[in-house]
Amino acid sequence: MIHFLSWYLLVTFIGWLTFPLAWKLFPALGDRGYSLSRAAGLLIWGYIFWLLASLGLAQNDLSGLLLALLILLGLSLASLSRHAGEIRPWLKENARLTLTIEVLFLAGFGLLAFLRAGDPELYSAEKPMELAFINAILRSPTFPPRDPWLSGYAISYYHFGYILTAMLARLSNIPGTIAHNLMTALIFGLSAVGAYGILFNLLTAHKQTFSLATPLLAPLFFLLVSNLEGFLEILHRAGLFWQFQPDGSATSAFWKWLDMKELSQPPTQPLGWFPDRYLWWWRASRVVQDYDLRGNPLEVIDEFPFFSFLHADLHPHVLALPFGLLAIAVALNLYLSASRGTLSLIGLKIHLPPLDFFFASLVLGGLAFLNTWDILIGAVLILSAYLFLRTRQAGWSEERLWEVILLAIPLGALSILLYLPFYAGFSSQLGGILPNLVTPTRGAHLWVMFAPLLLPLFTYFIYLRRAEHTPADWKSALRLTVGLTLSLWVFSWLLSWFVLIFSPDLVQSALSSQGVSTLGELFRAASLRRLSYLGGLLTLLAVLAPALAFLLAALKKSETSEGAKATTFTFLMIALAALLVITPDFVYLRDQFGYRINTVFKFYYQAWQLWSLAAAFAVALLLRHLRGIAETLFRAGLVVLLFAALTYPLMGEWTKTNGFHPPFGWTLDDFARLQRENADEAAAIAWLRSAPDGILAEAVGGSYSQYARFSTYTGLPTVLGWPGHESQWRGGYAEQGTRQADIELLYTTPDWQTAYSILQKYNIRYVIVGGLERSTYPLQETKFIRYLRPVFQQGLVTIYAVW
Repeated sequence: MIHFLSWYLLVTFIGWLTFPLAWKLFPALGDRGYSLSRAAGLLIWGYIFWLLASLGLAQNDLSGLLLALLILLGLSLASLSRHAGEIRPWLKENARLTLTIEVLFLAGFGLLAFLRAGDPELYSAEKPMELAFINAILRSPTFPPRDPWLSGYAISYYHFGYILTAMLARLSNIPGTIAHNLMTALIFGLSAVGAYGILFNLLTAHKQTFSLATPLLAPLFFLLVSNLEGFLEILHRAGLFWQFQPDGSATSAFWKWLDMKELSQPPTQPLGWFPDRYLWWWRASRVVQDYDLRGNPLEVIDEFPFFSFLHADLHPHVLALPFGLLAIAVALNLYLSASRGTLSLIGLKIHLPPLDFFFASLVLGGLAFLNTWDILIGAVLILSAYLFLRTRQAGWSEERLWEVILLAIPLGALSILLYLPFYAGFSSQLGGILPNLVTPTRGAHLWVMFAPLLLPLFTYFIYLRRAEHTPADWKSALRLTVGLTLSLWVFSWLLSWFVLIFSPDLVQSALSSQGVSTLGELFRAASLRRLSYLGGLLTLLAVLAPALAFLLAALKKSETSEGAKATTFTFLMIALAALLVITPDFVYLRDQFGYRINTVFKFYYQAWQLWSLAAAFAVALLLRHLRGIAETLFRAGLVVLLFAALTYPLMGEWTKTNGFHPPFGWTLDDFARLQRENADEAAAIAWLRSAPDGILAEAVGGSYSQYARFSTYTGLPTVLGWPGHESQWRGGYAEQGTRQADIELLYTTPDWQTAYSILQKYNIRYVIVGGLERSTYPLQETKFIRYLRPVFQQGLVTIYAVW
């Protein structure tokens, strides 16, 4: 509780400290940025500290953190001195709003901290990587922070979120094993108030009278509502739609048609209602099922926010959530703004105040540093908002498009320039765009994934068409929708032809893997596949077309009512999300996976964020305006929908926390688990945490294993951690060289001179000899005993110091 309260008070203080800046930055929002001030404050404070440390102007220690905090304080005081006369009466008039936001943040932060205390493990999936980054940043004497799993190198990954985590951990004096879990909870709390603020500001702009409880729909849909896989687990476990035979076998046309791996198999006997299959909850992140033309399955990742918090991987896509909401708020503020100034850059006139331009660049650059994929949402929304703003100001013409381009170039350039030290040492596995010809998403899987968001949106479209008579340019929208789809399809085949010319070996390998010999054969087979999967594409076009119809009508109408502005911004989010989901049906970003697994993951995740906010807005308006039988049917349908969409989080947390009775009690510290399971290694890690700095030698092995455990828990760099992950971060194995073989030779050679040359080559200070080293290698320890000094020994674990 002390650690939780220290983080709560610290982040709340940063939020209050930043509010005068938020007041200046978000003048068009109804809450004046209060709901976003914590996220904005963390971003600004983190940026100042990171930049000072990267330039050598501050140390990576407590003094550097306090210096950055003092600079933030100075900026805030400067804003407060100008606006104190406006802020004080606003706070007094909006005391209930600010209190609601404060209670929501505490509730969201506290709820996830409680759930993590029931399941605090950090040894599965990507958690060791994330913990290693946090601890490495805490132990790095300078910036850029050292790579904990490749000694001599800096981290080559978007790691700003881990810097923010380490900053809070250092200031509150807690270890990484607690900070990881607290940061997961903090991201949940920040996302809750950020989503609340977005919906509050949309409803305020729509000129609606609403209860302060209504915007709670946003965190509900954004964070808690889940896909329908959890509900399907109940139906499957109960044996529904199965025909059981006397011999014990079972068949089901429905489950076979649905085709979702474990759910395609008969349920275990006796039947029940609660899923008890090992890791049943994992299936919710693998709803989409791809097959190549040979019928071989291809795993596709389709996470959504609550799965991320249940799984509790503190990965960049999770860390970026509240800052993605901050970017949406920047776009919304810009969209709702009147003209407040201009900026001249090299003779170019940008119709934005300099402060707005700079902050937009800071946020976009921060998103790239947090999770590079997320810059897509922020950049498109901000540029689109600028387009609508300029159209309202000057009317529609092609000149508006040129103005957007003239904003995009310097905005992108400054967002890179502000974070230039990050890019200087960053490499990536991404290698361009490749066509996706044979694996579109089936309609059934798309609906299982997104039905809780799509159903409110379709209901909203029908309501607008029949009741509100919102202007819509259907002809242009249909032409644009069909044109975009055909363009993507043609582009995918042109891209295939282009790859055939410049990389024929790659194309021949792809053809062979699909069981065809020519592009003509592939074209026929791929076309038949698309026709058989047409339901998914038609669903997406049915979302995109209405959103574009309303958007185009609003764009052509220079005079837009205040109420219509919020609706139009919602259409913008809906259209962008639809495009994000459509795109991986035709192309994907090339990486080491070799197919669209990661593109679907990242694009669907961003689409969920946008559609969830739009769905919350739609539900809020429908609940207020529907009357009679329509209202009754909608409320009943909403209850059924939420029941189906909330079964997953309720059952998932019940499973993960052992029915809210964790076998070893409630704690946020994963190190307690390590002390129970391997007291000797836990003691050695505790010793290393306070030992002088130095490079480790420990056993090297595959990803998602116990290997690299000493570097992970201490933050000291090891010669090589998980080779597969290092390859993903750097786009290949070149930097690793012969490290894995050298470490094996270090442990297995009986010759001291050979071992000593390896110790010198990598400047190793500590050699770990524990159970994993003994089981991985035919260990020759005599040379260490004879020539090195044991500085720690307990049970089967010995740490030898080289000097």
